[in-house]
Amino acid sequence: MQLASLGSGSKGNATVVSHDNTTLLVDCGFSMRQFEQRLARLELRPRDIDAILLTHEHSDHSSGVVRLSCKYDIPVWSTAGTARAVFDGQQSYNEVCGGEPIRIGCFEILPVTVPHDASEPVQFVFCHLDSGKRLGILTDTGHITAHIIKAYDKLDGLLLEFNYDQLMLDTGPYPYPVKQRVSGDLGHLSNEQSIYLLQHIDTTGLSCLIAAHISENNNSLSIVENHLNQIDSIPPPILASQKTGFGWTII
Repeated sequence: MQLASLGSGSKGNATVVSHDNTTLLVDCGFSMRQFEQRLARLELRPRDIDAILLTHEHSDHSSGVVRLSCKYDIPVWSTAGTARAVFDGQQSYNEVCGGEPIRIGCFEILPVTVPHDASEPVQFVFCHLDSGKRLGILTDTGHITAHIIKAYDKLDGLLLEFNYDQLMLDTGPYPYPVKQRVSGDLGHLSNEQSIYLLQHIDTTGLSCLIAAHISENNNSLSIVENHLNQIDSIPPPILASQKTGFGWTII
């Protein structure tokens, strides 16, 4: 199993998960032109994508989904709430529900309900059916819940949001209501919250850890690295960027 990111942050997100003859795209928050250019860095074409999995309707995750799906006839998997927010009623999609696994190609995929200020948001855990290896993607989540800890336990790979540093957010330029939204129970994960998750799941089998959705205004790569260096039982992390994401990483 391998994954890569076309970009990760508030200006656009798209993650590719691939194995054997199955290539899946999680979200697309880029224009068609940007998406095609970024995808070419991975030596992929849009027609190589077998399905799009949509986490929620916020534009940095969904703005390119409809056009991409229609132009290349790529099926979309989404919760009903997200689909109502993104589609105009004419777009067909495959419905997913939190806690109910689906199968696409060589993957079984568990949609995980998360607390976020969106209509019906989910994140995803991928299991390769032959090897049993498991990859979790967890961003755009306001706080860590017991069912998140259960769903993301004993993974082989994890892409995890490290959105903000609390001090930088508190002293930064954002208006107070925006600060409250980011740090609220339906906002994003802070460095401390993400570290809490890592401390409460079994990471002994974790071979790949990616810190993602790092705010360009309220966090820094060095702060994230300092937090992660405090944990002994994790692999050297990859830090995803808004501009380039990260290249193919094998799990």
